[in-house]
Amino acid sequence: MEKYMSDQTHSTPAGGNTALAFILGGVVVALLAVGWIVFGGGLPSAEQPDIRIELPGGKAVEGTVTGN
Repeated sequence: MEKYMSDQTHSTPAGGNTALAFILGGVVVALLAVGWIVFGGGLPSAEQPDIRIELPGGKAVEGTVTGN
């Protein structure tokens, strides 16, 4: 029986390619995070947020959030 090129099947293990794609994806995410911090996003600050609550009648309560 003759074998033709169209009759041949090629199977390649996909495990290596999947692992490589996962690792490269992690590297890309890490580089994006470092780029965000270095080029303008900065790290989150530990400043206390200011709060303003406006009440009916035009009164407002202002202050800084303290505590945990």
